[in-house]
Amino acid sequence: DPESNGVYVEGVVARSYTEQPSSWRSEMSLHEYLEKAGVPGISEVDTRAITHLLRDEGSQRGVIFATEHTDVAKIEAEAKEKIKAIPAMEGLELVSDVSCKVPYWFSPVEGSSEKNGTIVAYDFGVKKNILRYFSQHDFRVRVVPHNYLAADVRKEKPRAIVLTNGPGDPAEVKDTVKEIQSMIGEIPIFAVCMGHQLLARAVGATTYKLKFGHHGCNHPVQDLRTKRVLITSQNHGFSVKSEELKGDGLVCTHVSLNDGTCEGFASTKMKLASVQFHPEAAPGPREAGHLFEDFIRGHIQ
Repeated sequence: DPESNGVYVEGVVARSYTEQPSSWRSEMSLHEYLEKAGVPGISEVDTRAITHLLRDEGSQRGVIFATEHTDVAKIEAEAKEKIKAIPAMEGLELVSDVSCKVPYWFSPVEGSSEKNGTIVAYDFGVKKNILRYFSQHDFRVRVVPHNYLAADVRKEKPRAIVLTNGPGDPAEVKDTVKEIQSMIGEIPIFAVCMGHQLLARAVGATTYKLKFGHHGCNHPVQDLRTKRVLITSQNHGFSVKSEELKGDGLVCTHVSLNDGTCEGFASTKMKLASVQFHPEAAPGPREAGHLFEDFIRGHIQ
């Protein structure tokens, strides 16, 4: 069930692999799917050992490659040379690689009426389920490139702006931050993941690289307003310095119960709400989906 228009991972590492798909809806094997997308994969790898390394040392650069060598020392030397050529994630701008190039209308979800007006969604690497949520609530959804100008957004007369998820270092998406700044307080804004980080930078906070990124679908996050704990789906390597969030009525709303990092902020007066995790819940639990409804009720209707 694809959530994007392509496969954007650089590689897949597995402990074991089977050619036989487990889903009756499957149209091809994982091998065929990756081959079609031009993505390398490798199996029979001790993934638990890799997990231990990442747990102790933090995020690492790695490489999957074919080699003609059989000598372990030569293979290791070749690997080290290849790894040296891989840029660090800090300082890496990837949004332009995954964003759409021209605006488009998202296909309406069956049964939706589009009676509530237009939502403009900035595509930083958007998951389709974010767009589905707003379509299900009877909005027309206009998806625009990462570098779309605020002046052009205003021409759409949107009820709200959505800043979506995406990869890379948010500090390198400077031009978009300026466009976001010019619309704060004028048009309601809902932000997710990369969008959350860019919105934070737009209100004056900085972002920083986490030693241990948040990945997977079992991260506990507490809503500081209700004390409710959500089990969330996350996929990010950067975080926001919550102590630097400044603005009229702006408060940190969610924190990670694993490491205490900022997982959300909001301001009714500034017409914005933002979360670091993925409330669209594909994959993962659906219990955070109410945040879409909260935003619509609190900032649009």
